[in-house]
Amino acid sequence: MWSKNVRFADKVGKFSWDGTQAVKCDRRLVLCGLASLPAASFAPLVQPAGAADKIKIGFLLKTMQEERYQRDKAAFLARTAALGAEVIFDSANNDEQAQLSAFENMLSQGARVIVLQPVNTGTAGGMVTSAHKSGVKVVGYDAMLLNGPLDAMVMQDSWAVGKLQAEAMVNWLQKKYGSVKGNVVLIRGQPGDSNANTMSSGVLEVLKANPGLKLVADQSHEGWSPDKAMATAENLLTKFGNGIDAVICNNSGMARGVIAALDAQGLASADKVFVAGSDADLVNIQFVAQGKEAAEIWKKITPLAERAAEAAVMLATNPDKDPRTLLKFDRVINNGAVDVPTIVTPVVLVDKANLDATIIAESFYTRQQVYGK
Repeated sequence: MWSKNVRFADKVGKFSWDGTQAVKCDRRLVLCGLASLPAASFAPLVQPAGAADKIKIGFLLKTMQEERYQRDKAAFLARTAALGAEVIFDSANNDEQAQLSAFENMLSQGARVIVLQPVNTGTAGGMVTSAHKSGVKVVGYDAMLLNGPLDAMVMQDSWAVGKLQAEAMVNWLQKKYGSVKGNVVLIRGQPGDSNANTMSSGVLEVLKANPGLKLVADQSHEGWSPDKAMATAENLLTKFGNGIDAVICNNSGMARGVIAALDAQGLASADKVFVAGSDADLVNIQFVAQGKEAAEIWKKITPLAERAAEAAVMLATNPDKDPRTLLKFDRVINNGAVDVPTIVTPVVLVDKANLDATIIAESFYTRQQVYGK
């Protein structure tokens, strides 16, 4: 069922984004097509800049709290350096005011383009407006900010993340009970975050299609906090007498918090309670290998960071040109203020059965890291 907020305009896939409804397009593209596309198909044609025209690019993440962000940073810095640009890097510890200060500092240091992963997707538009007054473009990263004149966006398909998690849960329940039934918990990230809402909408769509599933809790967590997710899980296990069948989490850290709560009750087993996270942090992948966690979504970080670096350098070296004429984008998304050309990178469901063929085969982690041997 399509959201009433979705508006198709052309083959590019133009639609509106309200932060609460998932962006939906052809299912085959979302769940299958992206994974089969080579990384090069997303890349702008960028040539390395010479020493005489070296440019500054800001890269501002919302946090370094999760393990994955070390990879984001490393991949972005490496690709930007290969293109001959200098990076001003910072992160905000999930603090909106700290991010604003860091953003203003990047402007004062002469960044020509800032790649921004917003702490608060609902208010970050003001930073984009401020940057434009200084002639600086802004590329959104990972989470779409709302109601701001964003120049371009690089993201994973967040709706597909939630749908893949929920479909894996449906298959798990079918095998366990012979039918799709049970009590389900949805552990969201930051309240109001567009990325958290879109991942969750993918989950909710699957739940709606399976009336035997009962959503007993749908809870947001400030700062995407694993400790707060653990507390939520503890309270729910008490409330329902351990009668929770599945928990779907917006990220890996919160999934670890849930598993800690389950472990205290002797339930940290993929044979007993289905738990899915998203980010494929090493500990979570180890949990999948050990049978503590049923599934993780592997959001391929390197293509995400590299496409963002390429887009930023392209915009910085062509400041007077329309981003739509410069970038190879997959969709146009209306974020409430403007139509944003958007590059989408693939996501992959990882479980015990395909872990070796995905995470290890593609050298995201080594066998030694995952299995300890």
